[in-house]
Amino acid sequence: MATQNKKYLITIIASVFVTLLTYAQFTQTIRGRVVDQLLQKPLAGATVSIDGINKSGITQSDGSFRIKDVPVGSHQLQVSFIGFKEATLENIVVNTGKEVVLTISMETDVEMQQEVVVHAKSRKNKPLNEMSTVSARAFTVEETQKYAAAVNDPLRMATSFAGVVAADDGNNHIVIRGNSPAGLLWRMEGVDIPNPNHYATAGSSGGGISILSAQLLSNSDFVTGAFASEYGNALSGVFDLKLRKGNNERKEYTLQAGLLGLNIAAEGPIAPFYKGSYLINYRYSTLSLLSKMGLDITEGTTNFQDLSYNIYLPTRRAGDFTFFGFGGLSSQNAAVEKDSLKWDSEGDRYGGKFNANTSAAGITHSIFIGNNTQLKSAVSLSYTENNYDEQYAEKTGSLSNTYRDNYKTTKWIVSSSLNRKIGLKHALRTGIIANSIRFNYFQKSRENPNAPVLERMNTSDNTQTLQAFAQWQYKPYNKITFNAGVHYLSLLLNNTNSIEPRASLKWDIDKKNSLAIGYGLHGQIQPLGVYFAKTKSAEGEWVYPNKNLGFTKAHHFVLSYNHAFGKNLRFKTEFYYQDLFDVPVSVYDTSSFSTLNIQGDYVTEPLTNKGKGKNYGVEVSLEKYLSNNFYFLLNNSLYESKYTALDGINRNTRYNGNYVSNFTAGKDIVSKNGRRTIGANIKMIYAGGFRHSPIDLDRSRNEGYTIVDEKAAFSLQNAAYFRTDIRVSVKWNRKNLTSTLSLDIQNVSNRQNVYNRNFDPFKGEVVTSYQTGIIPILNYKIEF
Repeated sequence: MATQNKKYLITIIASVFVTLLTYAQFTQTIRGRVVDQLLQKPLAGATVSIDGINKSGITQSDGSFRIKDVPVGSHQLQVSFIGFKEATLENIVVNTGKEVVLTISMETDVEMQQEVVVHAKSRKNKPLNEMSTVSARAFTVEETQKYAAAVNDPLRMATSFAGVVAADDGNNHIVIRGNSPAGLLWRMEGVDIPNPNHYATAGSSGGGISILSAQLLSNSDFVTGAFASEYGNALSGVFDLKLRKGNNERKEYTLQAGLLGLNIAAEGPIAPFYKGSYLINYRYSTLSLLSKMGLDITEGTTNFQDLSYNIYLPTRRAGDFTFFGFGGLSSQNAAVEKDSLKWDSEGDRYGGKFNANTSAAGITHSIFIGNNTQLKSAVSLSYTENNYDEQYAEKTGSLSNTYRDNYKTTKWIVSSSLNRKIGLKHALRTGIIANSIRFNYFQKSRENPNAPVLERMNTSDNTQTLQAFAQWQYKPYNKITFNAGVHYLSLLLNNTNSIEPRASLKWDIDKKNSLAIGYGLHGQIQPLGVYFAKTKSAEGEWVYPNKNLGFTKAHHFVLSYNHAFGKNLRFKTEFYYQDLFDVPVSVYDTSSFSTLNIQGDYVTEPLTNKGKGKNYGVEVSLEKYLSNNFYFLLNNSLYESKYTALDGINRNTRYNGNYVSNFTAGKDIVSKNGRRTIGANIKMIYAGGFRHSPIDLDRSRNEGYTIVDEKAAFSLQNAAYFRTDIRVSVKWNRKNLTSTLSLDIQNVSNRQNVYNRNFDPFKGEVVTSYQTGIIPILNYKIEF
């Protein structure tokens, strides 16, 4: 009897324990909206279900849905609606700290049968822009956070994708398919924006650290060739960024502290019983705080801070409004070593102060006109300021100013686009973009260390640019998508313009295979300061040789093939050819200079649009989407990047590394109750070195500065580049709070990758500069 009572007691205790565990399981809410992909119009009556836990919801008249008490962890959502292809969202991560708020787009079924729900496999990285069919992919905020050493930066994350390589470990500039980093376009909420990076130089597309916060970004698109017609003034790639709306039902917060800064983010409803929301993030440099405490861990004084926000204001009849923007202040002060006894190299004799300030603010308005038309308009104002004051120690205690610039640009943008569905098979998108630009540019520099410092630029003026586009999409069947369009670009400064046709065709052969081709003519305006460089004529008068420069242009051709080995494993290969023409090169036939080799800045050399270039290659990718808490990307690219200056010699561009291979992978280990997740991520890159020119040592010694052999320009190649980054993290879910501790280590093996070679007059020899070594980045984040 006693034994039997013990069994009953054990059974009761076990039942109570299991019950407590069940009730102790943390849950959260998944909610959001389901919309039409083209018009972003809400879809009422769609079914949203979560696989494996028997939970679902139906969208209301405004497209909204809500699913409560979803266990923490990773989930898959299925969305179905009559007349639309079924949408699948993989690996929706549910944490206790914040609700999951989603916007789910559904693609129209052009072969719709009454009362039939279409089931089709969806591709995880399919572009959000349905007009982009080749050389484009979507990326998620989770990827910017999860990839090793990406540290919430879209540019650093992109180096995990095919055909993309970092230009320099010390910043986030990227080279796409052998193109100059300056060919990249940034957009936010459909509006062109200035370079959103700290420590950015004039005319560049990257910098040291991204101004943008991952707290604000939503899923966005990255395009690397044959862009859709709405994208203009770009040659190499497009970042089309979308912003997340704040939680419009409850207040939520995120706090972060790490090597890169202290962050605070807040979001919530603007007012009770109103669907509007706010989302704001502020960051202050940790390096600045450490410096003020007397702990200098970088050369010189480094400071930065930034603010970004998105305010959503819907109305019942007047459409939806958003107010968005960002601003960043960054500066660096490197003191000159005045004591000649402490000079070890020529670099010790240089120092200076650098400032880079960037801001942008915009208003968007979206309204539906009838059932099949959407009008979206925007007004934005941006401001950028760059200035650098360089000093040189000629001897102990004697300083001279060798370079000074100050660039200020204010830009107003007004844009409007119209999306219209014409039946089930046709869609039309048209738009206009007008820019009014006010600028004030000043530069004093010298041609070489032996030359005098002269004023190269001093102008205060304004100009305008105009863009217009139209694109048509035709889907005769679900398996065929045809896009055709045109983009118009005009610079009123010198009445230069370009009409650029674009087209693409995609064929879904079957459920596993698809084939696509794309073509586009693309033009890019030169960085504005280039037009105002001045030089002395043979008669001794100041002239502006670049005032009438035209656009750099390129024909893009792409052939793409996709194969699905299974639900979560895909193979992709793309062949591309880019024919660049009207490239600005030096007016002197003894010079090898071409703008295809620069990373940014305002060139003051006299230029002419008589240069050419070619980029061509093949990219092969194998990607396993995150499933069973494991993912990987394996990319291999073989390419050539060539250019021709006025001397007619066909050369390698600076960025012609010939090959790049990268492997990115990660694994999460999740506890049984889902409360703790341990993540391990790795990224490995092996690439051909960039090119450099042989240095004429005898002439360099005689003149006292670096002189290269112009005829053999970029004929030498740096040693192969190899880098391994890792990321380890631990995430804890507690009641209404999620905390994450992470450590990213860039270049964990501390490999010395070559950056460049130059003549050092102090040493009297050629020296090699190396890229950054090992960099650990510790971060702690709390969400509640």
